[in-house]
Amino acid sequence: MDFFSKDELKNLIENTQTPCVSIYMPTPKRGSETQQSPIRFKNLMTEVEQKLDAIGIRVSDAMEWLQPVKDLDTPDFWEHQEHGLAIFASPDRFVYYRVPLEVEELAVVGDRFHLKPLMPLLTKNGRFFILALSQHNVRLLEATQYNVREMHVEDVPESLEEALLYDETAKSGQFRFFTSRGGTRNPAQERVSHGQGSPDRDKFQRDIAQYFHQVNEAIAQKLHDEDAPLVLAGDESILPIYHEANSYSHLLEKGIAGNPKLLKPEELQKWAWQVVQPEFEQAYHEAVSKYEELVGSPENHEAFSQLQDIVPAAYYKRLDSLFVAVDRHQWGQFDPNTNTVDIHESPQPNDEDLLDFAAVYTFLNGGTVYAEPRDRVPGNAPVAAIARYSVAAAQ
Repeated sequence: MDFFSKDELKNLIENTQTPCVSIYMPTPKRGSETQQSPIRFKNLMTEVEQKLDAIGIRVSDAMEWLQPVKDLDTPDFWEHQEHGLAIFASPDRFVYYRVPLEVEELAVVGDRFHLKPLMPLLTKNGRFFILALSQHNVRLLEATQYNVREMHVEDVPESLEEALLYDETAKSGQFRFFTSRGGTRNPAQERVSHGQGSPDRDKFQRDIAQYFHQVNEAIAQKLHDEDAPLVLAGDESILPIYHEANSYSHLLEKGIAGNPKLLKPEELQKWAWQVVQPEFEQAYHEAVSKYEELVGSPENHEAFSQLQDIVPAAYYKRLDSLFVAVDRHQWGQFDPNTNTVDIHESPQPNDEDLLDFAAVYTFLNGGTVYAEPRDRVPGNAPVAAIARYSVAAAQ
């Protein structure tokens, strides 16, 4: 699968060259349905060409930047897919992602890329970090429920010895590692053993604390504008020491006890997901409860579900939380000059999905987006929102 990151989403949001073509299609990995992928793709490309023509753009004029999309249609490409495929193309941008989501078949042509179907990969109901710690290795990973990748961190000490500037002779005999099987949360437990000639335990803990303060400084710099949970993985005896050194405000109390050096990124992701999933669900349910409490208030001006209110509120940075149905669309147009929202029963030329618009701008402006199936949106509506402050007061 291809890793879809927060930075990549921002790059797509900030694309300035129009028109923007977004194509989504399911890509079954097994069975006879895999043979339908090339047919679906050709049908979607025909739909794209028709939509370009409807806004006055001839296909021949667009072929230079559409050709890389068409060139994807090869047997080898269709044999290496995930559950869904997302393709984005414009005069200065072409990128595609094989994603572990079941996306609906869709072709959108407009002034922005259509991004809502990918938001479950990124927003606060799915994205987190893992910090794997040992005396000889530090790894920072970015993950979702579906995928994981290692991140490069500037100026992070690679080991305790590097952090403390030990020389080769000082290393010898100070501590050793051994592993035992049968840990309760991890298949390999790591333990530090102090022997004759080692520093005493107080000295060892001071050294570890110094090491972790340096690690934290590098990690905090890397994650300074992030708000996703961070899960620690490491020997149970040293995790509390890192908690003391930590300055990242979204570090979770619960971590993974064991030797992370023995685990591949995918294994760390699996263990960490068990830690963060309840956190995501709790945040979602707390947001739903807050929304329902506000809606039930006789003087409610902070929770609303009318798209005509939500779209401008998202655009003008007024939304704290947005619940949006990832499996629904509402076509229309928003004019920020007049602050008007026109909603149409069916898509018209130059329309966009206003649910996508609200989700993108809420995310871009620092709000929380819960991109969920419609039955998980409060009130079973296509969209619902909580304002940062009273909408009435802002008007």
